[in-house]
Formats: sequence, C-alpha cells, structure tokens
Amino acid sequence: MAKRLLVIEDEPTLSRLLSYNLKNEGYEVTVEENGQSGCEKGLSSAYDLILLDLMLPGMNGFEIMSRLRSEGVGTPIIILTAKNAEEEVVQGLKSGADDYITKPFGVAELLARVAAVLRRSSGEEEIIKPVTDSDSRIVLGELVIFPEKYEVTLGGESITLRPKEFEVLLYLARKPGVVMTRDDLMNAVWGFDYIGGQRTVDVHVSSLRKKLELDPESVHIDSIRGVGYKLVVKKKKELSQKI
Repeated sequence: MAKRLLVIEDEPTLSRLLSYNLKNEGYEVTVEENGQSGCEKGLSSAYDLILLDLMLPGMNGFEIMSRLRSEGVGTPIIILTAKNAEEEVVQGLKSGADDYITKPFGVAELLARVAAVLRRSSGEEEIIKPVTDSDSRIVLGELVIFPEKYEVTLGGESITLRPKEFEVLLYLARKPGVVMTRDDLMNAVWGFDYIGGQRTVDVHVSSLRKKLELDPESVHIDSIRGVGYKLVVKKKKELSQKI
C-alpha cells in the first residue's frame, strides 16, 4: 500500500513540484495551501508523513505542530525552512519536527529525506534506547559507556577518548537519535562561562567520529546542518542461519 503524505505549502509552484515528484515515487499525496485547513487534515486523517512549511496563511507551521502534538498526533513531520534560518530549524525540531529541509533544495535530497524519515518511523531503522545496568554502565547496542571510569568500549574493543570527547559522547548517548545543538553541547560540557566558540564543539565531534569508526555500521554521529549533532546507534542485523 502506498504511503500517504500530506504537504502543507502555500507557494503554488513549490507545492506542485513537491506533489509531482512525490507521486512519481509512488506516494499518495494530499496538498493543502492554508495552515488552518492543513492542520485540520492532519488531525482528521491518517498520514504516514507531513511536509510542513513554517510560514503559512491562517496558521503557521509552529502552531500546527503544537496543535498536532497536543492532540496526540505522532505523524512524522519534515519542516521546510528558508536558507540560513537556523533559529527556525532549532525551534522546529524542539517543537516536534523529525527532520528539516532548506529551500531551495534538490529533488534527490527531498526524496532521500522523506524515505529516511519513513524508514525510521516504520521501525525499519530502529534506534536503540540506552540501558543503564547495575554496574552504572550505559549500554547502547555494541557501545558501552562507563561514566564513572571515563571508559568506552565498542564491539568489545576499548576506545581511548580525551576527557572532553568522552563528555560529548556521554551527553549525546543519554538521548540517542535526538538532535543536540552546539549550544547544548557547549553548555553541558564546557559550561556557561566558557569563552571559546562553537568551533570547539565541532573539533571534538570530528575527533570523536574518527575514533568511533571502529564500527561505523553500529554507531555514528550525524551532523544536522546549521543545528548540531545526534548519536545514531543501530541494532546489528542478525546473521542468517546457514542451511
């Protein structure tokens, strides 16, 4: 059965472009150009994904997300934002959006993001939740973190991290799959009084990424352009039994 998508976008040219390309991929697409009517559609009908512009007549995208989430609608949402609108992206993600795409965008990027969010929401790309055991370890699949010892193992192999690298990983690991802004990381790891710039965060994440390459299929850090980072940990696919 085709996935049902709701597009809430008031710019006619863009809404037609979205509808055309999504239908060509086999999706069933409904388009609404008014925020109020789009919100009502989202509340009254079942969709697999909503593509939501933030600046809409009648009701803006933030208000729509707030209403949908408050009414218990958990449909995945991808917000459409203007270029260099970092504050909008951060607010959108904190308001309940699952991903974002910046205008102008290419068709390939759009379709890739739609497919990725649908995979995650359907459980095809399962994100593991952290488990803290009696030994105060945080276990995320193949990744095991010992907060009190500042030690980390991945796939049974020890990884040597500098103190700040460890603290960045620990902060991300407490909420895997959730986007953490650079400010979040800066304040949590270096403190509110730290006078260095956000480049410090990027440098530590870059170094941390290289050390996690021991098992990149199991755990990796995703960059969310203009916003921050998230830790993605996946279950390893079970090996098929030999006959």
